Amino acid sequence: MNDTQKRILLKTARDTVKAVLTGGAEPTPKSSDPELNAHCGCFVTLKNQEQLRGCIGQFTSDRPLIALVVEMARASATGDPRFFSDPITADELEQLDVEISVLSPLQKTDDPLSLRLGIDGIYIKRGRTSGCFLPQVATETGWSKEEFLSYCCAHKAGLAPDAWKDSKTEVYLFSAEVFGSEFKKI
Repeated sequence: MNDTQKRILLKTARDTVKAVLTGGAEPTPKSSDPELNAHCGCFVTLKNQEQLRGCIGQFTSDRPLIALVVEMARASATGDPRFFSDPITADELEQLDVEISVLSPLQKTDDPLSLRLGIDGIYIKRGRTSGCFLPQVATETGWSKEEFLSYCCAHKAGLAPDAWKDSKTEVYLFSAEVFGSEFKKI
């Protein structure tokens, strides 16, 4: 993705978050750019002074990426259940950083330790429970491969920490193109 495409997506996310928090009209972006119209997954992450304030995404999409960014930005600003008791407010707008992760398709693996720390994200699923970590989580935390997998199992999927070793647990890898900006600089 080139810089112009990244700026368009970041501005779309910012405009959506601002509209949601201030009661304005959400953007309805359209583009003729094939990259912005690709049907791929994405996550939108919002942070205030390095503290997570919202992160929502999905792995696949039946609509253009630019439209999915609107939906995920809205959900990140108001729908992340971790922050229902402390929601983002309009007063935080100038302090927010926006990060977008555009995802590759999920690839099931029989060798979870084949993941590349800082490059591959993980999606772990067993029955009706699942959890994921974006690739940048490994870099931010400094975890080993085993810790990355175990924390995802225990803290995101609600499974035993070593569930990733069980053949009944499905482990998927994906990569992400990650880019972001301070809210006020978009």
